[in-house]
Amino acid sequence: MEQLHITEDMLAGMERFHRANLINSLSGAKQAMLVGTCNSQGQTNLALFSSIVHLGADPALLGFIQRPVGVSGDSFRNLTDTGCYTLNHVHGGILVNAHYTSARFPPEVSEFDACHLTPYFLEGFRAPFVKESRISMGMELVEVIPVTHNDTKLVIGRVKHIRLDRECMGDDGNLDVNMTDSIVVSGLETYHRLEQVARMGYAKVERLPDFSS
Repeated sequence: MEQLHITEDMLAGMERFHRANLINSLSGAKQAMLVGTCNSQGQTNLALFSSIVHLGADPALLGFIQRPVGVSGDSFRNLTDTGCYTLNHVHGGILVNAHYTSARFPPEVSEFDACHLTPYFLEGFRAPFVKESRISMGMELVEVIPVTHNDTKLVIGRVKHIRLDRECMGDDGNLDVNMTDSIVVSGLETYHRLEQVARMGYAKVERLPDFSS
């Protein structure tokens, strides 16, 4: 295949969405997640994110990048007001619904209603889960770290609740995201299904394969 060499100056000259698609694709495919929140008046909100990252297992922490907060920052405003939110895997059956939560609905319109998804509440937890999701987490806000270089924020939360299809969790705790049909996204709007290609044991020096053969 022909190799391209794209410099920073060339990036700066690209059309805005062409550049955004390219840069978003560089980090590979990421899990598509719906972030569910609720404001202090009970208005629900749902937004699609693909920047969720694992930060640690003990305590169980996940983070995501919040773009500069402007007119469309309802999710961030809600979760900082209430201190909680949910993360919900997108699967093939709700992909179209999930994609259109990214449209700029008026603040008084809930994306749950507009995109025909069902809010589900656990007793004592204020943020709505997506009932149709097969893997969901209820998160408690821990910390917001400003990224001053581009005015984004790293939002860090602690896992307080997990809802998932029992069959998708193996005896060792690993989740079979093929079974749940979890969808990943590359770029801004390109979606993919996952395919497991290998299951390898824990990497140890004494188990190093003979790569020369």
